[in-house]
Amino acid sequence: MAAPKKGRSASAQSKPGRSLALILIAIAALTGGMFASGHTTPRLGIDLAGGTSITLRAVAEPGQESAINKTNMDTAVEIMERRVNGLGVSEAEVQTQGDKNIIVNIPKGTNSKEARDQVGTTAKLYFRPVLQREAVGEAAPTPSASPSGTGTPSASATDKAKDSATSGSGTPSATATSQGRAVTDALKADSTPSASGSPEASGSPSPSSTSGTSTSGLEKQYAALNCADPKQRATAGQGAKQGEPTVACGQDGKVWSKFLLGPVDVDGTEIKKAQATFDTQGAAGWQVDMTFNSAGAKKFASTTSKLAQQTSPQNEFAIVLDDEVVSHPFVQGAIAGGKAQISGSFTQEEAQSLSNMLSYGALPLSFEEDSVTTVTAALGGEQLHAGLIAGAIGLGLVVIYLLVYYRGLSLIALLSLLVSAALTYTIMALLGPTIGFALNLPAVCGAIVAIGITADSFIVYFERVRDEIREGRSLRPAVERAWPRARRTILVSDFVSFLAAAVLFIVTVGKVQGFAFTLGLTTLLDVVVVFLFTKPLLTILARTKFFANGHPWSGLDPKRLGAKPPLRRNRRPASPVDPKEA
Repeated sequence: MAAPKKGRSASAQSKPGRSLALILIAIAALTGGMFASGHTTPRLGIDLAGGTSITLRAVAEPGQESAINKTNMDTAVEIMERRVNGLGVSEAEVQTQGDKNIIVNIPKGTNSKEARDQVGTTAKLYFRPVLQREAVGEAAPTPSASPSGTGTPSASATDKAKDSATSGSGTPSATATSQGRAVTDALKADSTPSASGSPEASGSPSPSSTSGTSTSGLEKQYAALNCADPKQRATAGQGAKQGEPTVACGQDGKVWSKFLLGPVDVDGTEIKKAQATFDTQGAAGWQVDMTFNSAGAKKFASTTSKLAQQTSPQNEFAIVLDDEVVSHPFVQGAIAGGKAQISGSFTQEEAQSLSNMLSYGALPLSFEEDSVTTVTAALGGEQLHAGLIAGAIGLGLVVIYLLVYYRGLSLIALLSLLVSAALTYTIMALLGPTIGFALNLPAVCGAIVAIGITADSFIVYFERVRDEIREGRSLRPAVERAWPRARRTILVSDFVSFLAAAVLFIVTVGKVQGFAFTLGLTTLLDVVVVFLFTKPLLTILARTKFFANGHPWSGLDPKRLGAKPPLRRNRRPASPVDPKEA
C-alpha cells in the first residue's frame, strides 16, 4: 500500500483541525458583526417586503446620445435621491442598472403615485435673488461668486463670508422693522416681469397689485415656514411660477435655512458648462466654474449688477434645484462675459456635487418609465413564505437522498450544509447595510439552486473515496488519494457555475441580477466549505473506528462497495548468493 506523501502535504493531512478552527472563527466573527451592526436579518426586496419598484430608462435628445454616460447618470441618481428623501422616505433605493437604466425601489407606506411623479420628471434648476434668509444654529460660510479668471482675493473664504455678514451693519437690514420694510419693497420690485423672459414672467401682476394680499400672504408663509420639518421642506415653494416670488428651504452643512426668494432671473438650461476646479494660484481652494450661453450671460450680468449694490443677504442669489436651495453665494461685483466662479470653503466632494447639479440643468437627458411594479405587504409575505417552503422541500429531498444512499457520510454532508447556510445568512445580512443588497424572490431561487450545487460537491468527493476503497485501499489513504481528483472536478464545476452567474449578472437588469448574485456568492462559499470544512472533517472521522473499520452504517462498508482484496506491498525477492563468494 502506498504511504501518504511526506512534507507539506503530510503536514496538512495531520492537522485538519486548523482548517476547521479557521472556518468556525470566520462564522463567529461574521455573526458577531451581524449582531453588532443591528442587522440580524437580510434586507428584503420590494417583491418580498412590499412597496413600489420603478424602472426608468434614460433618453437623450437626437444627436446627443453621448450625454448618457456614467457622470450624468450618477448625477441623475443623486437628484432622484433628493426627491425621494423629500417625501420622507428613509429606506428608498435609487441605483443605476446597466448603462441606461435607473431603478427606484420605494418601500411600503409611501404614496407610490407621488413618488412616480417626483422621480419621473426632469430636474428644474433656477437662479433666484435672495430677499430674506434665516438659519437655525451656526451655518456654514456663505460662498461667493466672482468673474472667472479675475484672480482670488487675499481674504480667505471664511473671512469673506464674515465681511459680507457684517457689512450690512447700520443698513436697513440691521433691525427687524427696517428689514421687513426692505423685504416688502423688494417683493414689490421683484414682482415686475422677470428678465428670464419666461411665459410666467410676462404674465406676472404689476407692483401695485402684488403689494396687497399676495405679498402679505407670502410673508406670512415665510414666517410660518419651519425647514426643520421634513414635510414642510417637501412642500415649500411647490407650484411657484418663475415670474413670482416664493419660499424655499436649503441646507448649509448640518443647518437648515429658510429663504424668501424673488422671481427667476436665470434658467438652469442657460448654463453651458459647470465643473469643479482647484485654485492652484490663490487661496480659494476648490471652486465651481460656470459658463453661460449668450442669453444666460446677459441675464446673469444684469442680475449680478443689481445684487452687487445690495447688502447681505440681498446681495446673494439662490441656486434652486427642484424647489430646494442647494447654494446661495453672494455677489462681489457685476459679472459679465458669461463666465463666473463660485468659491467658498468647499471640499472636493462638495464642489463636485454642486457642479454636477449645475450641469444637470443643461443636460439633454430625460427619463421614460419602462415598468412599475407595486407589491402589497401581504403579497410579499406570501411570496416569501412560498419561497421558504420551496427551499425547505428541496433541502428535505437532498437530506433524504443523502441518508438513504450515504448513511454515515450524510452526517458530514449535513454539517457542511449547515456551515454553508450560516455563512450565506450572515453575509447576506451584512451586505444589506454595506452595499444595499436586498433579498428578492429570484435571489431566494438562487439560494435554493445552490443547495444542489453544494450537495453535488460532497457527492463528487464521497464517490472518489468509495472508488479508492473499491480498489482495495483502507479508508485513511483512500481519503487522501481521492482528494486531488475530487478537488479538480469540484473546482471546474464551481468555476462553470460562477462564470454563468457572472455573465448573467452583467447582461441582465433588475431582479434577475438578484438570482445571479446569490448563485455566484453561494458558489464561492461552496469552495470555501469543501476545502476548509468537508475535507478536514472527513480526515478526522476517518481515524475513528466507526468509519475506519467500514461499519455497515458508515456508508463506506467495503463489502457493500464490492471492494477488491486489500492491496499489499510487493517485496523484491532477495538476490541469490554466489557459492564461490560464500
